[in-house]
Amino acid sequence: MDLPVMPPVQPMLAKPVKGIPDPGKHGGLSFEPKWDGFRCLLFKDGDEVELASRNTKPLTRYFPEVVAAAREQLPARCVLDGELFVALGSPGAARLEFEVLQERIHPAESRITMLAEKTPASYVAFDLLALGDDALLYRPFSERRAALEEALAGLAGAGGPCHLTRTTTDPDEAGQWFTRFEGAGLDGVIAKPLGATYQPNARTMLKIKHTRTADVVLCGYREHKTSTPEQPLLGSMLLGLYADGALQHVGVSASFTAARRAELLAELQPLVCAIEDHPWGSWLGSEEWAIANPDRVPGTQSRWSQGKDLSFTPLRPERVLEVGYDHMEGRRFRHTAQFKRWRPDRDPASCDYGQLEEPVGYDLAEVLGG
Repeated sequence: MDLPVMPPVQPMLAKPVKGIPDPGKHGGLSFEPKWDGFRCLLFKDGDEVELASRNTKPLTRYFPEVVAAAREQLPARCVLDGELFVALGSPGAARLEFEVLQERIHPAESRITMLAEKTPASYVAFDLLALGDDALLYRPFSERRAALEEALAGLAGAGGPCHLTRTTTDPDEAGQWFTRFEGAGLDGVIAKPLGATYQPNARTMLKIKHTRTADVVLCGYREHKTSTPEQPLLGSMLLGLYADGALQHVGVSASFTAARRAELLAELQPLVCAIEDHPWGSWLGSEEWAIANPDRVPGTQSRWSQGKDLSFTPLRPERVLEVGYDHMEGRRFRHTAQFKRWRPDRDPASCDYGQLEEPVGYDLAEVLGG
């Protein structure tokens, strides 16, 4: 492979902002959907195709169907910045499925081949770093985008698996996307300064993500990796919500200062109970306790957690806290939830899934077809 921009390359990053930013304050902005997949730089030189992750690790072997599509659909020599994703659902109701995408990272060649057919991935491009013999990193995004549209013009109406993301310079339209596209599993909106060069590993883009709050039940905790017998520290709180009378594991909250970790661990000791007396004690000894499963029971092992200590200290489910979250992945918070405050006024039994906002369904094909 001999390209004007060669791997490894760290992708350009984004910093969070609240609300759709004013383009006038940034010298003009281009808005695009924020995809919820694996960030991926794609390098192509003839039949040679390499896929690289955000941290420059190789992804090529895990997505043979994307490599084949890149050979067929993309320019002969190019370097693209984009996102790998898996979309599932019937026509008119397809949406991104991040957990299914995670399953694609597997050591067994036979399973990779099977999953490439069963849950094929797609690639959506949103920036152009090189084309032919020309490196484009130092050109403004407005020029890179124009070159990208021209280079990938043949993808229009092709139906994938390689796509070109849609963009707009209208902040009102971007605001509509922020609300509508979440129903297809997208993560928000990205804003790129039209005059900015491509700056690897620099947060020169802006991201507007969905943020919501929910009242959840404190169900247990894990100790921090730096915890010692002399200085025990809380690592993460395990959170629950009720569904049909059963307390489900919905995610974790984990961002605290060292001082607060010590305070919380001491504060929670009166709630410690035996696992046999805990609502999750019924899982003990079951298959769900030992293996990966859709509900991701606490203590579950998967290829993402091999070797990690996933044991936890159960707490009587008597305390309620308010957390911030962006969106759901199935029945769990997609990312780590942010601790907001204790809610002593809330009855734990009242903390159920009914309080969560459900985005209106939106077909992914409409997002890609713009």
